[in-house]
Amino acid sequence: TNGPDVDQTGFDNLAYEYGSQSELPNLSLQPISRASFKLLGLTSAQQAVETTLSHLNGVFAIIWSVSDSLLQVDYDTSITTTKEIALQLQKLGCRVEAALRIKVDGMRCQSCVQAIEGQVGGLPGVSHIQVSLQNRVALIVHQPPLVTQQELRDKIEDMGFETTVLPEDSSDGDLRYWQSGLLNVPIQTETVWIGGMTCSSCVQSIEGRICQMIGVKSIMVSLKEKRGTISFDPSLTDPEHVRAAIEEMGFDATLKEPLWSQEKQDLVDLRFSNRMGMSNGAESQVTSASCRPDSPEMKAQKCFISVTGMTCASCVANIEKHLLKHKGIVSVLVSLMAGKAEVKYDPNLLDPAGVTQFIEDIGFGAKLLEDNAVTHGKLDLQIIGMTCASCVHKIESQLTTTKGIHSASVALATKNAHIQFDPELLGARDIVRIIQSLGFEASLEKAGFKNNLDHSGEIHQWKNSFMLSLVFGLPVMGLMIYMMIMDIQHKEQGGSMPEEQNVLPGLSLINLAFFLLCTPVQIFGGRYFYIQAYRSLKHRTANMDVLIVLATSIAYIYSCAVLVVAMAEQAKQSPNTFFDTPPMLFVFIALGRWLEHIAKSKTSEALAKLMSLQATDATVVILGPDRSVVSEEQMVVELVQRGDIVKVVPGGKFPIDGKVIEGSSMVDESLITGEPMPVSKKVGSLVMAGSINAHGALLVEATHVGAETTLSQIVKLVEEAQTSKAPIQQFADKISGYFVPFIILASLLTLVAWMTIGFVNFDIVMEHFPGYNPNISKAEVIVRFAFQASITVLSIACPCSLGLATPTAVMVGTGVGAQNGMLIKGGEPLEMAHKINVVMFDKTGTITNGVPKVTRVLVLWEMARMPLRKILALVGTAESSSEHPLGMAVANYCKD
Repeated sequence: TNGPDVDQTGFDNLAYEYGSQSELPNLSLQPISRASFKLLGLTSAQQAVETTLSHLNGVFAIIWSVSDSLLQVDYDTSITTTKEIALQLQKLGCRVEAALRIKVDGMRCQSCVQAIEGQVGGLPGVSHIQVSLQNRVALIVHQPPLVTQQELRDKIEDMGFETTVLPEDSSDGDLRYWQSGLLNVPIQTETVWIGGMTCSSCVQSIEGRICQMIGVKSIMVSLKEKRGTISFDPSLTDPEHVRAAIEEMGFDATLKEPLWSQEKQDLVDLRFSNRMGMSNGAESQVTSASCRPDSPEMKAQKCFISVTGMTCASCVANIEKHLLKHKGIVSVLVSLMAGKAEVKYDPNLLDPAGVTQFIEDIGFGAKLLEDNAVTHGKLDLQIIGMTCASCVHKIESQLTTTKGIHSASVALATKNAHIQFDPELLGARDIVRIIQSLGFEASLEKAGFKNNLDHSGEIHQWKNSFMLSLVFGLPVMGLMIYMMIMDIQHKEQGGSMPEEQNVLPGLSLINLAFFLLCTPVQIFGGRYFYIQAYRSLKHRTANMDVLIVLATSIAYIYSCAVLVVAMAEQAKQSPNTFFDTPPMLFVFIALGRWLEHIAKSKTSEALAKLMSLQATDATVVILGPDRSVVSEEQMVVELVQRGDIVKVVPGGKFPIDGKVIEGSSMVDESLITGEPMPVSKKVGSLVMAGSINAHGALLVEATHVGAETTLSQIVKLVEEAQTSKAPIQQFADKISGYFVPFIILASLLTLVAWMTIGFVNFDIVMEHFPGYNPNISKAEVIVRFAFQASITVLSIACPCSLGLATPTAVMVGTGVGAQNGMLIKGGEPLEMAHKINVVMFDKTGTITNGVPKVTRVLVLWEMARMPLRKILALVGTAESSSEHPLGMAVANYCKD
């Protein structure tokens, strides 16, 4: 028993002893569950409860707390239910309530909590519900005869959430849901000492903010005593959370009574008074709605946060709007494609973890990024006019003493400069001007995607390799066919190499021709294979190139060696060689590599097409105090900096991502979003690089430039998709790591096995190697046959489809998708595509033309008054200069 008034009973007929469910070997396969009940208005004795439940099949044991009328029942879920147990208990003349914990996934904010509590709390039979957003758990007390567990789950799931019933902890024999205060929550009280309050509005803002916290029942703040008394539910929150929340608001808060000295408090009061504009020692009554410090000298800090779960521009606007509501947030910049938020905040009021929490509270995933990884801007410049080391020193010293430049490295030999800087303080254009002011010419080094997209070098290389191998390989193929025919005609091995045709003893004319044709292929045709095999071995890995080089080199060296031996021995018969192996292997594999790079180049055309959307020039304007344009400057788009005001004329491309600060227009974003209808843009609207302005001139403030623009991120996404590995490819690569050593081992085993078999039983070799030259020794026949079998194992393993086909398939698949306007995010989605059985289309421009068209003309008067041709001519003329989608449709129809 757990105390004087708690009884635990196990029913003998079930051989069940109350305790851990894992201690029951005879019941281990039965689905045992535990339910808690409160029996309200029970007048019967304990014996009656036990007797009532013993009649019910599937009940194993009960734990009965007499003083609290609390009952815990262990039962078999396959035989009975909580509803049946509750109905049985109701026969005792009492009202039965059960406690239930449900894990709820998908809650985003306090409104989700209120919605669940409102909907479920209104169900008949539910007497209490408490939902914790923090723990993602709903605690429900209900009457099982009126509403079941499943009905409660269904109700929550109908609201769009996912639910799981949490089991009760069998180690707790004290019915903790009620006794921890699920029904009668033991409210605790805590005092928090608060420093920095100056007036009643401080008190109101603290009380207003803390009252909204989950679990806080009430709060009373005293300005005079500089402390707050908080009543809270310990199962939902704790004093530390409350203290941290007050600190986040910009006040000092502690749970231990501090030694607030009068001098320190006077200093605090004076500091706040100064910030609020009080001076000359005058005593003023502060009536500001918020008196938290907002010093103009406040140095804002910046943090970068990775944000997941954003799907469109409204998500971006949502995050920016909600973050700016919080005090201490200075500015917010969110990039949808990069999935990144750049937030400036006041370190006196907030820290990066707090900012991350704000984003999570809105309902998005957020993770703080390393500051160093993103704050430094990098710039590579080409500098003309340097003559000696003093020029280098002059440039480096000038740059490094400039505020905002972290490091500068200038190389005289290559005329290159590599600079790291803070993009908040200055940009590429400023740095170029600094160098130009010293008397040198500086230009941006354009290294971008184009170098990665250009496969012409590789195509040319493998084409040459294939052609060279083919030129020498075709005669080799001809000689092989000739040898086979001659051997069949003479019914003996070496029929194609009669003794009288030997150029030298042991060297036949055909072997000489083989040697002369094979050597150039081995040296020049196989050059790239040797280079790649060397690089692979240098890094202690073995790839397909290693296998190809091994097979061809061994065949070539062996053939040369047997020829030299035959010539040294003045042999009458020239030996059989493997000179035909290298040219044939190189021909087929070089062809495969050539075709692979052609496929890659076609894929890259789609990327190049995407990149061609980017504007090359931008018009940067300087505005006067009345927002009038003071000056304009045309410059390359790479020199545009964040914060610049860019003018975009009608019909022009937007060179950067930004925010419209003046003007209104329609913008064609179809090349990026796929939406064919022009989008209206006015002051405050966001625009994307690569989209086309229609009829109105706009002034745009640059928010994302260069590699940060949406278009650049899309290009980067496609690039990464093409290089990303599908799960099957990762598996293939893993196998490839073992494949090459395995093949080499198999080849050696083949060599050893056939040599052993040959020397033990020569008849087996004769059976598998008919037509061998009887003039040579048995040992040579065995070695020659074993070697041929070994080389064959190596050769057939070379053009491995596992290593070549998969990356090419991913490359071509993503490329064909990109050409058709579909961006496939890598190999994994491509591999999963075969499992698709339902496709959701965004109708506009996908399964429709995406452009309005006139379907029919309805004339509402007699045709005699005006012919249709004349009506259309007039309507068409009226709409001819319209930019509106419907107007353009009418004009096009009339023109046709």
